[in-house]
Amino acid sequence: MPERRTVALVTLGCARNEVDSEELAGRLAADGWDLVEDAADADVAVVNTCGFVEAAKKDSVDALLEAGDLKTAAGEGQGRTQAVVAVGCMAERYGKELAEALPEADGVLGFDDYADISDRLQTILSGGTHTPHVPRDRRKLLPVSPVERQAAEVALPGHGAAGQEAAASAPADLPAGLAPASGPRAPLRRRLGSSPVASVKLASGCDRRCSFCAIPSFRGAFVSRRPSDVLTETRWLAEQGVREIMLVSENNTSYGKDLGDIRLLETLLPELAAVDGIERVRVSYLQPAEMRPGLIEVLTGTEKVAPYFDLSFQHSAPGVLRAMRRFGDTERFLGLLEQIRQHAPHAGVRSNFIVGFPGESEQDVAELERFLTEARLDAIGVFGYSDEEGTEAAGYAEKLPEEEVARRLARVSQLAEELTAQRAEERVGETVHVLVEAVDAEDGPVGRGVHQAPETDGQVRLVPSLGTGGDGPEEPFRVGQMVEARVVGAEGVDLVAEPLAFAAVSAPGGSGSEEAGR
Repeated sequence: MPERRTVALVTLGCARNEVDSEELAGRLAADGWDLVEDAADADVAVVNTCGFVEAAKKDSVDALLEAGDLKTAAGEGQGRTQAVVAVGCMAERYGKELAEALPEADGVLGFDDYADISDRLQTILSGGTHTPHVPRDRRKLLPVSPVERQAAEVALPGHGAAGQEAAASAPADLPAGLAPASGPRAPLRRRLGSSPVASVKLASGCDRRCSFCAIPSFRGAFVSRRPSDVLTETRWLAEQGVREIMLVSENNTSYGKDLGDIRLLETLLPELAAVDGIERVRVSYLQPAEMRPGLIEVLTGTEKVAPYFDLSFQHSAPGVLRAMRRFGDTERFLGLLEQIRQHAPHAGVRSNFIVGFPGESEQDVAELERFLTEARLDAIGVFGYSDEEGTEAAGYAEKLPEEEVARRLARVSQLAEELTAQRAEERVGETVHVLVEAVDAEDGPVGRGVHQAPETDGQVRLVPSLGTGGDGPEEPFRVGQMVEARVVGAEGVDLVAEPLAFAAVSAPGGSGSEEAGR
């Protein structure tokens, strides 16, 4: 009997890439490939790359080179890696150019190759060649009118195979842990970890034209997934032990506009929260310009929906925002936060900001600092501007010297660190509902509260209550357990909390959720 083919997926970048990797894993598992965690143990190492900013692209190239070293070692009798393949955003964005610049990669596959990933890898593994694609602007592949996009046959990672019934062609006896992620148009999905948290793709692409962002050119125009597909995938994830789902896309506030209902997210969220086994639904990637009262009400007033706002502010000085092709200013943003906190005083809010944008003045930086100081954000990401090829801003005049961008980045980053630590201190005394994600032998149980998204916003360390004399609960904590606890301290953005009840409880509902003095 021939030895089974093995493949490892190495994922870089955002949560959307993680979903795409699990789609590829599902397709490969359905076609008989064995999935392994370590690339050194795989016949083929597939690197799911990120192509957003220079640092992410460098990490992707480094990962491909590292996998290439494994292939070299295997040729010397150490290990088994025979081929290295690039997929993902960087592969889609650069295609043939990346293949020519990086001969260590035996193949560079774009999104159009995902439906045939097994055949592509088998060809490469057998010594054949795959001609890399010439990149194209994927925004031009779909109709300009959003309502005409659902019928278009374009490859959309995480949505389903264009022009074919992907799930219908899958084996009837799927391997354990493998199931159609959605409906008849859906790809298969195979979980690549055992975390009680999983991302669910709500849409792909973006119709906004921010002057600094190249993502729409290689991810394409905005396309929503159908609600039935999202619900089916969520039910399957709950059966796999997932307790929290995080809805991801380039812009979740646009969900439904191509399905004829811009308020579809407000309808979908309560249905997702009602899925048996799901304790928390979190929404990421919200555009301030598209926030609406009804969405705020659902996010803050629906049981098991996290009152969490991942708002893409990017700056607060109006002149800089207009140059970025974005909406808003300090006062409008503060007004939006006030609306949110009127509904949920302890809602979690995070955002990212760019400093050193072309034409940014010292007064603009001061205005951003004023906003940050008054906004009371739980998590702040600060990035220094750098040109991205193919973007409008790359052609702007008034570029700041790199050393000045670095100076402003350090200055605002330090302020952000101080402010988020202060915000964490404000939460001392609050009651939080913590989803346990790990139980470490030294640090004990660690998880996240409602205001903390995975990997980006800090965590909560659970400690025995001083009132119990330092004794822990009779039953040990379990990964996936929801624990009610009171915050007793802060360590930077991280919190320390004492459990109030050791039995699993439901995630908090609306009206502010994690309230002090409860």
